[in-house]
Amino acid sequence: MTPLRRLLILAVAVLLLAGLGTGLVLHAASRAAEKTRPQAGGPAITAGRVTLDQPGRLLFVNAAKGPHLDEVVSVPAGSATTTASGTGTTAQRTASGLKCLRFYTAAGTGVCLQSVPGALTPSNRALIVDSDLHTLHTFPLAGTPSRARVSPSGHFAAWTVFVGGESYGAAFFSTRTSIVDTRTWRLIPSLESFAITLDGKAYHNIDVNFWGVTFAADDDTFYATLGTGGHTYLVRGSISRQTVTTLVQNVECPSLSPDGTRIAYKKRILAKASLWHEYVLDLSTLKETPLAEHHSVDDQATWLDDDTVAYALPTPGDSGSSDLWSVPADGTGSPHLLLSGAFSPAAPLK
Repeated sequence: MTPLRRLLILAVAVLLLAGLGTGLVLHAASRAAEKTRPQAGGPAITAGRVTLDQPGRLLFVNAAKGPHLDEVVSVPAGSATTTASGTGTTAQRTASGLKCLRFYTAAGTGVCLQSVPGALTPSNRALIVDSDLHTLHTFPLAGTPSRARVSPSGHFAAWTVFVGGESYGAAFFSTRTSIVDTRTWRLIPSLESFAITLDGKAYHNIDVNFWGVTFAADDDTFYATLGTGGHTYLVRGSISRQTVTTLVQNVECPSLSPDGTRIAYKKRILAKASLWHEYVLDLSTLKETPLAEHHSVDDQATWLDDDTVAYALPTPGDSGSSDLWSVPADGTGSPHLLLSGAFSPAAPLK
């Protein structure tokens, strides 16, 4: 092959690769533009000041397509009710500019889990923010953001990430759950370092996974899911003693009620199937009550008050969006659409 032919082949290859790269960039730009284009008939959203210590506001992550997609937004808590058309509240949302894949707040402290695009792979991180959403501390995450919670005092924050697999319905997945003291920034990198008591006996296994922390008001007790040996358990843990003890089986993504007496959770209703129903467990009697939501819920519910829980469900016909629904915590009533195009809410301040 002559040098001229080699040069021509190289030039053609470079042009083909450049064209392919340009096509991929344009395709990605088109997808990004589609996500940030305001959705016709969607909620009204304007940029503004959002704080975590304003009573009577419900904060959540906006899932409505448009320029404020994935931003932490707020609406008056009383406006988050089903409209006559059944489409959820149309109250104007105030967008903060802070983008999160998961968010939670309590007592003026917030945790925001982000996935920031990178040259090769995204950079996942947890931000601890103050009441004005200013970043106080940043922690790198070992995987894809999944769950986030803050203790009632604001003194502790927890998060769960997937380090293997991408959902709790996958045949094989691995999670890592961390807790940080927001006063000292002391980080517990993984709950897998805690001593486990299962059915009254010390327990060790390489397949142990924890996810879905929820905190009690004493700044020590927490609840979470333990997955091991093909089973899931509700565990009660102690931060100071670094221990967890199993309570009951088949409990995932627990959420402690404001009065500290009950756990809302998702219960797998078919073995080896990604189908969960929402239940509430009385911690004093361990009696469980099925809630009126009959759709499969893959979320960590949030208590709006002592009588009502909220959770996200996929938006019908839009796999990239979700809506917030609420249901009475005593098993009565029926589900109500709370907010369209929304997920990851935090209980409103009274």
